[in-house]
Amino acid sequence: MGQTIAEKILSNHCKNEVYADDLVIADVDFVMSQDGTTPLAINAFEKMGQKTVFDPKKVAFVIDHSAPSPLEGVSNLHTLMRDFANKHDINIYDIGCGVCHQLIPEQGHIVPSNLVVGADSHTCSYGAINVFSTGVGSTDCAAAMASGKLWFKVPPTIKINCSRALVKGVYSKDLILYIIGELSADGATYKAVEFIGETIDNLSIDARFTISNMAVEMGAKAGLMLADSKTKEWVSQRNSNRFITVEPDNDANYEKELDFDFSNLKPQVAKPHTVDNVVSVDKVADTTIHQGVIGTCTNGRLEDLKIAANVLKKHPVSKNCRLIIAPASKDIFIKAMKKGLIETFVKAGAAVVTPGCGPCVGTHNGVPSDGENVISSANRNFKGRMGNTNANIFLASPATVTASVVTGKITDPREFL
Repeated sequence: MGQTIAEKILSNHCKNEVYADDLVIADVDFVMSQDGTTPLAINAFEKMGQKTVFDPKKVAFVIDHSAPSPLEGVSNLHTLMRDFANKHDINIYDIGCGVCHQLIPEQGHIVPSNLVVGADSHTCSYGAINVFSTGVGSTDCAAAMASGKLWFKVPPTIKINCSRALVKGVYSKDLILYIIGELSADGATYKAVEFIGETIDNLSIDARFTISNMAVEMGAKAGLMLADSKTKEWVSQRNSNRFITVEPDNDANYEKELDFDFSNLKPQVAKPHTVDNVVSVDKVADTTIHQGVIGTCTNGRLEDLKIAANVLKKHPVSKNCRLIIAPASKDIFIKAMKKGLIETFVKAGAAVVTPGCGPCVGTHNGVPSDGENVISSANRNFKGRMGNTNANIFLASPATVTASVVTGKITDPREFL
């Protein structure tokens, strides 16, 4: 019987042919955790009585959620992470390096066909480069750090066929918001999702990461894509090791197959307070906006910053709005400076903050006030997500975010093209 991408990767890592719903213990290729989860993982690691990590080169900590630290208690947790990393000689990305889900692939730690776990739900991002990656709890993360192995229930797979190219002014963020709106927030719970088709083929790697990143917002364990020539080139520029790629068999068994024609897709917006509360931009046009956010592990890449800068070159941020921009990594920040994007942002009235998660998690950097409406390129708009349960978060593409802070109301970005 044929296998899906998820089934093949898990089979390769447990050295046995496995299928959906099988329970396996598999070797992992990389383990990651961030400052919101690492202290718990360290505590679990030590309670297990472990003395060493399985391979220091295959473990990384990232300080990105509260970076720089906003509180004394957080600073102490950061010190705990630094001390553990130094003791075990593992890689730590400190404040200013960027978001974990940008850094792990960007720095060449992973390649297609890998099995990766991370103590963060958006670890599914790496599926964009043909990696089975998934979020785990801090205790499972500790077990993986100690043993290099972890248990998995092989997920069934939903195949999503994406046809036709996106029209100008519509982006991968709009595509994934639309799909989540159609499937619902739990429409793919504990499933792997394969995104394939002409629409995906036409997208850059930056844009593909946006889609895989948000697979978890419909409950998926992994958001997988094929490794085409773009993927191979992108990975080879960051990792010189040879790697294999994984494709599904023609007779693979899918739980379901869905077909979407995106030729007429409009810009999409997720309304408060759930990611699947999605409508086309015209349905919420003219909603007052007080703050915009461009960045996070979903849309803080160079391509996203270029989209925003193209609007802000000619149109400043409205005097009634704030715009916060957080590059996803130090490397992206430097490239944006060299291209003049940062100067464009500052002149337009935006505030550029330290590479990292920025306002997304609500610990610092732009907590909105009561009753304010925020439009963000992040991946979640749950009540209280940005630090205030009395604020409202709308999700949209960087283009829609930028157009909206220019006008002070939710705006179709195609008006600025």
